[in-house]
Amino acid sequence: MPQEKGKPQGEEQGGSPSSTSPDPHGPSPPQLGPDGLPYELQILQSLRRIVRAIDLYSQKLKNEYDLTVPQLVCLLAVAENTPLTATRLAQSVHLSPSTVVGILDRLERRGLIQRERNPQDRRRVNITATIQGLELARTAPTPLQDGLANALRRLPELEQAAIALSLGRIVEMMEARDLEASHVLESGALREDAAAPDNVNSASRGNLDEPPGRNPID
Repeated sequence: MPQEKGKPQGEEQGGSPSSTSPDPHGPSPPQLGPDGLPYELQILQSLRRIVRAIDLYSQKLKNEYDLTVPQLVCLLAVAENTPLTATRLAQSVHLSPSTVVGILDRLERRGLIQRERNPQDRRRVNITATIQGLELARTAPTPLQDGLANALRRLPELEQAAIALSLGRIVEMMEARDLEASHVLESGALREDAAAPDNVNSASRGNLDEPPGRNPID
C-alpha cells in the first residue's frame, strides 16, 4: 500500500508512530519531573539522602559521645522525668522492654544513670540520672527524630497527611509492612542495645522494674 503523503513511515492515519506505541503488557515509560529527572529516580535519591543523614548522625553521636541514638533518647527521657521506672521509660520512648533493659545496663555501667529502690514501694526501682548523665544530656545534640517531628508539626495538616500516606505507600511497595518499627531514627543500634544473654533473666521475670541480678524485696 503506498505511503500516505505527509505521514512518517510506520504511522497510521489518526494514530501515533508504531515505534513509540506503548506496550500494553510492558512497564509504563518513566514520568519526568519539572527538572527532567524521572520521578522514580528522584524518590530513590531522596531515600538515599535520608539513610545517609541517619548514618552520619549516628556515627557522629557514637564518635563524639560514645552513645547510640536509643541510648541518648533514654538518657534524655530519664534526665527530663527523674525519677522514672523502667516500665514508664519503655512506654515513653516506644522501645521494647528487652531493648530498654540493655540500654539501662549500659548507661549504668558508664555512670550516667542509677537504679534505686523506691522507699515507698520497695518492689519498684526508680531510675535517676547522675550528675554526669545530666551534663551529657545537656550538651548532647538533639535526637534526629525530634528535629524532624518539630518540623513536621509546623506543616499544615493536609501536607502532614500527604507525607504520611506517601511514605506508607513506599513501605508497601518495598514489601516492608511486617518489619517492626520504632520512632527512633537509627540505622542499626536497636539490635546492639537489646539485652545481652546475661540480662535475659531480668527482662523475662515479668517485672521490668526489678534491677538485674536482684530478688524482689517484700
